Amino acid sequence: MNPSPSSTLSPQGSSKSNRDLFDQSALSDLAQRLVEAAKRAGADAADAVAVRGISQGVEVRDGRVEESERSEGDDVGLRVLVGQRQAVVSTNDASGDAVTKLAERAVAMARVAPSDKYVGLADPALLARDFPDLDLLDPDVPATSELERRALEAEAAALAVKGVSKSGGASASAGMGGMVLVTSTGFHGSYLRSSQGISATAIVGEGTSMERDYDFTSAPHGADLLSPEVVGRSAGERTVARYNPRKVETCKVPVVFDPRVAGSLVGHVVGAINGASIARKTSFLKDKLGQQLFSKNIRIIDDPLRKRGLRSQTFDAEGVAVKKTALIDEGVLTTWLLDCATARELGLTTTGHAHRGVSSSPSPGPYNLHLEPGTPTPAELIADIKQGFYITDLIGSGVNGVTGDYSRGASGFWIENGELTYPVSEVTIAGHLFEIFKSMQPANNLEFRYGINAPTVRIEGLTLGGR
Repeated sequence: MNPSPSSTLSPQGSSKSNRDLFDQSALSDLAQRLVEAAKRAGADAADAVAVRGISQGVEVRDGRVEESERSEGDDVGLRVLVGQRQAVVSTNDASGDAVTKLAERAVAMARVAPSDKYVGLADPALLARDFPDLDLLDPDVPATSELERRALEAEAAALAVKGVSKSGGASASAGMGGMVLVTSTGFHGSYLRSSQGISATAIVGEGTSMERDYDFTSAPHGADLLSPEVVGRSAGERTVARYNPRKVETCKVPVVFDPRVAGSLVGHVVGAINGASIARKTSFLKDKLGQQLFSKNIRIIDDPLRKRGLRSQTFDAEGVAVKKTALIDEGVLTTWLLDCATARELGLTTTGHAHRGVSSSPSPGPYNLHLEPGTPTPAELIADIKQGFYITDLIGSGVNGVTGDYSRGASGFWIENGELTYPVSEVTIAGHLFEIFKSMQPANNLEFRYGINAPTVRIEGLTLGGR
């Protein structure tokens, strides 16, 4: 099979050093040699994954650069199968006879590994054959001076907001990551994506009355970033709005999640339908496939093929073709997230959700997730709330994936008569994910800014633990 187009990308106008970074042919050759060496050493089947990571970043505080760093490296992992026994080894040194030695060591490890009837490479019929261009690589790699400019502008914009007392720092980064996958069944694919980001943190108050907040932007292409000024100003405004928070009495009220935190609810759904949890029977949704969990207007989408998506790719870590999927469709749970091993264990077919690093075997995971928007505006969503809580920040991870019990620290703003009033902190929100899912109401303000995206979301009757 042919590699994806991104594996040989050589952007016009790029410097020679950049073209070298974009060229994955050496990694492809290395992965191919590893698979061939494994077969010679006695493996029945093998696959090799080579991962490229390049990053540079600048951090500033008080108008000065505090830290500037750059790192880059290529790593490779080899998975071998001897019968129903599997081993994974990795290295970042492929010089001399290292490839042969690595393959021989992997096969020796596999021969003494425990037998697992579910391991194995993907069915060749499921492998990706088309590699659409998802426009994931920005050929314009920003120089360190440009990253400094972005970070300094973001910090200056935050400090310019009235009420901000000092900077919590700002940063700008750029990087590139990619993967080459070669299997003994004939698959050969690769992808390469760039990433850029800007963030800023602001502080208001002093001592024990200090509050801080932040904002950030990230995207594969620099052109899709929010401007440094917008990021910094938003960080400053969010921070000032949090100043002098109050506590509230323990009560049971409607709770509204700001888009920045609403994606966490989608994350809880997806974590509970991960095939590994289903196979181990450690998910509270293990018996809920095909059942109505949400109202009929709720759809949760996983889209690995979204152009310029933060987590987009054209094949999974086993070479299986990926596709856009409605995980929740008209409120109904439609599928698990499966790789080949969990699919075999459950008597199903992989959904193309395998992920892996160089030192691990594949495991299921999502791509670009989003909750589809509803029809009301955010203002309409809270208009009838006499007393309620609008969450802008969540703390801790007190969510039990086995039982579905939900409890997290939170801060935000008190809602009175449909309006946001004073800031609130040091409260706990608690409930059960079944009830949260049933009452979920999304607004119409979906934006694609993160790996998991959701509009403003309203949930009925969560318990607030206050003073």
